[in-house]
Amino acid sequence: MARDVVTLEQVRKAYRLADTPFWALKGVSFTVAAGEMMALMGPSGSGKTTLMNIIGLLDTPTDGRYRLNGEDVSHLSEFDRAVLRNRTIGFVFQAFHLLPRLTAVENVETPLTYGGYHRRARRRQAIDVLDRVGLADKAGSLPAMLSGGERQRVAVARALATNPTLLLADEPTGNLDTRTGNEIIALFHQLNAEGATIMIVTHEPDIAAQTARTVRVRDGLVEADEPHAAVWPPATAGSHDAAAQRSGHGPE
Repeated sequence: MARDVVTLEQVRKAYRLADTPFWALKGVSFTVAAGEMMALMGPSGSGKTTLMNIIGLLDTPTDGRYRLNGEDVSHLSEFDRAVLRNRTIGFVFQAFHLLPRLTAVENVETPLTYGGYHRRARRRQAIDVLDRVGLADKAGSLPAMLSGGERQRVAVARALATNPTLLLADEPTGNLDTRTGNEIIALFHQLNAEGATIMIVTHEPDIAAQTARTVRVRDGLVEADEPHAAVWPPATAGSHDAAAQRSGHGPE
């Protein structure tokens, strides 16, 4: 039986507006098992971003418990969260967040530098993960020399550099065209097949449909937690046309 990487138990989060607390999360509970690839969805103002920040150790809950790999991390200090975050969580962002003056391999080395890796070990690990995402030949390229899809692959490689327990992807296809976005989701499927635990934060139902489970958040609560068959690979116009031609019926 797979262990749980993420366990949330009645997690609540309040922010103070003037003298009145605003509860962004009102009691959220769910788990994410090791090796799972799932989606977290919710409209603007749902509490989705607050929840992602807590899971990513960027914030702490006001009440409730958050266990990461079985360890209660609900109220760690900012320093302890930073150390644990660097070691156990890899982030992929919509805007890539690559450092423009660093090459691809130097960008991937960044979390390893913070983790205290020796220079030679950093470079070897960075090259290995770039190769894993199919970009070893772009190691010396600056971000400006790369396509959007290649920049996102570098961002994925950077997220993988420390061999994290959890890959947390925030709208990872939001700045990409459909074809390139599907290539990034295909990469996530490959990594998941290799054992990676992946949470994709998205507002796009077609992206969520390509995972095996969707947790929907609304008004600070879990509205639905739905396991489903992943629609992968997604249907495309080209595949429909090809199927029609094979069946003897062209596009109408």
